[in-house]
Amino acid sequence: MQITEIRVFLKEGLDKKLKAYTTVTFDECFVVRNIKVIEGAEGFFIAMPSRKMKLSCSKCGFKNEIGSKFCNHCGKILDEKDVLEKDVDAKAEHRDIAHPITQQFRDYLQTKVLEAYKQEVHKQQSQLTSK
Repeated sequence: MQITEIRVFLKEGLDKKLKAYTTVTFDECFVVRNIKVIEGAEGFFIAMPSRKMKLSCSKCGFKNEIGSKFCNHCGKILDEKDVLEKDVDAKAEHRDIAHPITQQFRDYLQTKVLEAYKQEVHKQQSQLTSK
């Protein structure tokens, strides 16, 4: 599987760690949106698109985001007992929607995305200095 296009959307704002969102196209037929470029303590890395996990209320069954103190439907106080059996694997607050299975492909993806990010930053800086 080859990366055929990477679009970089630089992030401006208060979040100093999140630098950009990217959209990556594979083999001109499959796209993954919202891959994040993040600046960490040891340099830049990518984070795959994810969604916030939800747990069901034991009283009404409404799905609430992990970390909620009260059920958004019935108002019951939520605690560890509110994890239903079907939610047992929902321990993490976020779960990747799509992600590389092998380390080799993850390294390839990260290298290509970070190269595209650096090119976009350089391009934007060049445009600012030429004005």
